[in-house]
Amino acid sequence: MSVHLVGGGWSPEGDPEVTSAFLAEAAARAAGSGRMVPRIAVLIVVDDGSPSAEYRSGYPESFRQVAACEPVVSIIPSGEEFPASVLTAIDGLVIGGGLTPAYLAAVDPLVEEIRLLVADGLPYLGFSAGAMIAADRALLGGWRINGVAVCPEEAAEDLDEVTVAEGLGLIDLAVDVHAVQWGTLSRLIAATEAGLVDGGVGIDERTVLVVADEGFAVFGEGSVWQVLDEPAGVIVGTLGA
Repeated sequence: MSVHLVGGGWSPEGDPEVTSAFLAEAAARAAGSGRMVPRIAVLIVVDDGSPSAEYRSGYPESFRQVAACEPVVSIIPSGEEFPASVLTAIDGLVIGGGLTPAYLAAVDPLVEEIRLLVADGLPYLGFSAGAMIAADRALLGGWRINGVAVCPEEAAEDLDEVTVAEGLGLIDLAVDVHAVQWGTLSRLIAATEAGLVDGGVGIDERTVLVVADEGFAVFGEGSVWQVLDEPAGVIVGTLGA
């Protein structure tokens, strides 16, 4: 299995550095099922106009600019849950961006099935919110810890205190996104120091961290920042791009 974690940022013309590996895996799975063109489930949750209408239509179509595929888009409003049918006869799964707590709630009935499918080799791509909820212990947002600011309020995901919840369980490290662009790396560092998570990765926009059984790889324009909880304190470094 491979889990592709994208830190946000996209282009209508497609982002081959970020999505090519995912689409190649989906194509290989489709071929094994006798399909010429992979069917890519794209799940999007809309909360108060976020993500934008441009993203809702443009992001799924951007995959077609990189490789032949059939995006199967499911869009629901915040507060609703995706039906199990969204996972039927697919060769890849994309969970998109927007309000992270709303996404976790929307996929709650599907968590076990998603875990089973990914363990069986279904490629997963989490974009922004979809990357954050992929973790065992998912950072959902927030901008303060014990009342002290740890990142810009604009990145709070409608939460005050930094909040962690059980995620999809596809990876065993916490994820934050838009790391450099939104200043959220400091939230991951503070959450690690406070013991809310056991370290993790902060992913820049237009950058993907690919986690597979044989290891990991980074592709794209930016960096993946690794935050480690060591006996001497929290250590931050980059995995590079």
